[in-house]
Amino acid sequence: MEVVTMTGKSGKTREGRAHGTGGTDGTGTGYDVVVVGGGAAGLSAALVLGRARLRTLVVDAGEPRNAPSSHMQGYLSRDGMSPAAFLAAGREESAGYGVELLTGRVTDVTRNGAGTGDAGFAVLLDDGRAVRARRLIVATGLKDELPAVPGVAERFGRDVLHCPFCHGWEVRDQPFGVLASSAMSVHQALMVSRWSKDVTFFLHTVAEEELSDQDLRRLAAAGVGVVPGEVAGLVVEDDRLTGVRLTDGSVHARSVLYVGPRPVPRTGLLERLGAELSETPFGAYPVVDPTGLTSVPGVWAAGNAVGFAEQVVHAASGGYRAAAAIVGELLMADLDAAVAA
Repeated sequence: MEVVTMTGKSGKTREGRAHGTGGTDGTGTGYDVVVVGGGAAGLSAALVLGRARLRTLVVDAGEPRNAPSSHMQGYLSRDGMSPAAFLAAGREESAGYGVELLTGRVTDVTRNGAGTGDAGFAVLLDDGRAVRARRLIVATGLKDELPAVPGVAERFGRDVLHCPFCHGWEVRDQPFGVLASSAMSVHQALMVSRWSKDVTFFLHTVAEEELSDQDLRRLAAAGVGVVPGEVAGLVVEDDRLTGVRLTDGSVHARSVLYVGPRPVPRTGLLERLGAELSETPFGAYPVVDPTGLTSVPGVWAAGNAVGFAEQVVHAASGGYRAAAAIVGELLMADLDAAVAA
């Protein structure tokens, strides 16, 4: 496990004044908050917590969902920034307020004691060490499982895309293809027609009979061509997508292919803690209140850990809300404890 030490923009390390459970004992180092996941949600939360002078640890496995992309879009003032540069800036900023950043994984979490009091949590790290936390933020995101079509994984994030809001402007007016994974893929084919009037919908393994009459009417109204038959692979020339090949050998010239990955939420830690999950067409996600609080007292979730459609800007906002809620809750818990003493 790697400990990441960073300095603020001035070149000097700024130290937050930690309150709560600092120090070590037989149960490991204590933190006010442990944030599991160092993407946009986790780092946004860490920044707020550090500025609130809470001792905070971020444990990050280094597997951001948008790693295949060379740029991210739609984040005001950060439009076009690379995901790697965005995360590097977030780590530097949060570290400047005394937040500790670890490269590693949380392998298990258990609640200390029973009931809903302020007992906190034991957090086991992948190097065998354990730390203590009064509160947890789970920002572990999700994994995209791509369609098993040769060439798709290799070009994902380049000219094989999944989100027109993320990349539609950059590939506007090019010949689009949309690879169906279910009848729900009609929605994707219709959406991308906003960015190009040359869209072909490849049914792939979806039978044409699975599309409703309304689906077909909408596709026709949008000018989307429908091509039945299974896709065998992609045609790539000079490191550029030039076509989509069907199993019958026919090739359809396309320079962009939209696909619908299957989102797999990383909810293992939440499940072990007994968090209530809600089944959706895109996986099971924790039931949370407006601040991200799960059904487990003391545990918040943010970012793609709460939904597949959370963009970077939404994830950062969710992390902020969760952190702000925790700051207030810990303050009141400490004041009540002082009053009762």
